[in-house]
Amino acid sequence: MGTFFYMLLAFLVGVLVGWFLWGRLRGELDSLRGDIDRTRGERDRLRADSDRLTGELNACGKTRADLERRLRDAQAAPAASAKTNAAPSAVMSTPSTAKSAPVKPAPAKRAAAKAAPAKAVAAKSAAPKPAASKPAVKSAASKPAAAASAAKSSTAPKEAPARKAAPAPAKPASGKQDNLRRLIGIGPVNEKLLKAQGVTSFAQIAGWTAADVKRIEDVMNFDGRIARERWIEQAKLLAAGNEKEFAKQFPTAGTASNT
Repeated sequence: MGTFFYMLLAFLVGVLVGWFLWGRLRGELDSLRGDIDRTRGERDRLRADSDRLTGELNACGKTRADLERRLRDAQAAPAASAKTNAAPSAVMSTPSTAKSAPVKPAPAKRAAAKAAPAKAVAAKSAAPKPAASKPAVKSAASKPAAAASAAKSSTAPKEAPARKAAPAPAKPASGKQDNLRRLIGIGPVNEKLLKAQGVTSFAQIAGWTAADVKRIEDVMNFDGRIARERWIEQAKLLAAGNEKEFAKQFPTAGTASNT
């Protein structure tokens, strides 16, 4: 009887010890699982930041290529305008010779008419009429050529400034400059690109039109990102000084995952 009692007591003690050990091991296992989940979250966040930075780097590369292309076009425009200005001057010189050439036969005709008899004068006066009409035709033909050359000369100088003009960035608005990185979606690179376009305050972003949004997205190589991240709505709240509503609608603004 006593042996059975001790065996039962030992069994109960073993069960209690095993339960205690199992509880501690289970707690450590849950802690390890939590650490693994946090590590995975950090890994996903780092991947997202890497993708974002890669996209911004590509945008910077495209912007640089576009600026270099515009610079080359601006340098090539003066040479093209010089060629177009030289071409009309050469074209305008030809009608003057065409008009002055038919004047020479007039003295010869007068001399022939004075020296010949009356019958020869009548015959000669009938014959030279087609010859006299040729200079008239030439002069009439030269007039449209002169008009066309004048039209070319009037349009050619106008085309050169059109090619020469390149869209320049807007001048920064006068007044204080705001911290644009408070807006969700604007990091260091995007802030520099915006300032290069003259955007330095929340009020400017709040007043953007559809044309302004398209111009900025073309420069920054975005595709609807301004509307998705609601830049204009954020800028309106900050420009109005409504910090409470801004913090309520955009709780992640100003955090590590802002951009």
